[in-house]
Amino acid sequence: MAIFRGILLALQSKPNLYAGKRFLVAALACLAWTGCTPAFADPAAMDAQVPGAAAPSAAADAAAHQQWEHSLRQVPQPGEGCFHATYPNLTWNKVQCGQVSGYRSAPPRNPRRGLAYDANGVGRQVVGNGSDYAISAPSGYLLNEAAGSFTATSNLKSEKGVGVAAFGYGGITGSNQYTLQLNTNFYNKSRACSGSSCFSWQQYILVSDDVNAAGTALTGTSDVFIQTWLIDYGSGGTCPSGFNDAGADSEGPGEDCYRNSPATVVAKQLPITALPQLQLSGSAKTSGTDSAIVIYNNQAYSSSVADTVSDIAAGWSSAEFNVVGNAGGSRAVFNIPSSLTVKVAGLYGTTAAPGCLGPSGGGTTGETNNYTLGSCTKKAGTSTTAIASAPYIQFTESN
Repeated sequence: MAIFRGILLALQSKPNLYAGKRFLVAALACLAWTGCTPAFADPAAMDAQVPGAAAPSAAADAAAHQQWEHSLRQVPQPGEGCFHATYPNLTWNKVQCGQVSGYRSAPPRNPRRGLAYDANGVGRQVVGNGSDYAISAPSGYLLNEAAGSFTATSNLKSEKGVGVAAFGYGGITGSNQYTLQLNTNFYNKSRACSGSSCFSWQQYILVSDDVNAAGTALTGTSDVFIQTWLIDYGSGGTCPSGFNDAGADSEGPGEDCYRNSPATVVAKQLPITALPQLQLSGSAKTSGTDSAIVIYNNQAYSSSVADTVSDIAAGWSSAEFNVVGNAGGSRAVFNIPSSLTVKVAGLYGTTAAPGCLGPSGGGTTGETNNYTLGSCTKKAGTSTTAIASAPYIQFTESN
């Protein structure tokens, strides 16, 4: 009854049309989807929408945004491709995709080469190239969605992408050249391997400055897409249709193959100072679609592809999230001193606390940054459907 009362109040507040529409959409979302945020059932929050009443508090406004994000995530994208939604609307609109991305990440390689040393000569692993924390679903469960964000930053002013020796100084270098990556574990029973003994690996990516399909020019846009890998595929030197050949696998007889989903343009190249406003999530659904979603500045951007491309939904047990170099095993170098607090939440069918893998072996990408990891904490959740209330891990990294 409280929700219906809120709808009536919103409709009556014609002089405050925007607030009324915003609350109406949020209230209807609570009726349509599970996990309604308690703030929407609070009479005081509803009365704030009445003409002449005080403007909604920051807490109520944040709750409205959180409810929108939760409800929107439960609205499936209508197929494969590129989609966009604007707060407070709960409809994914198909949009024209950006250029096909020529971006290519790198699986981890020779992790010990990433070692940095302190004043006493003690080795300290930079973040990435196999060293990171990852959220892990409890035994018997699989992830169906994970989301990463930066809950706090300290003295974050600048970032520069640089090449590193372990990857032949590859990647895109320069100021504000970085990627946000949400990476799955390696899955060795993927049906996408077609009888091969390969590993499926999926990356949900926001790249700060994308590269065209030919790899010859930068687009100047920050794009979101999914990069799918079939590592050590087959033994004949060929990749499946639709995949690019990344060359012979370093440890097996097959090829490393990758493909990118259509790229959805989020904005012109985003500076590193935009990190606190960015959230990247990935989802996977057996016999459905896998989606990468970026939420930024009251907007949501998504790229989706059929799960059959990776079959990762059948074996997604852990997820790494961090900000690292822009492709090719490069490194994101942040100003000194600075630090980030990283949160990775996951939905896996129970509210039980997750595991926190790592730092050794916790990560799956070859790209790095110049931070050192702090300690990792893990928390149980209160919801199995709302990522904002899901179990999560949290850790700091600093230089």
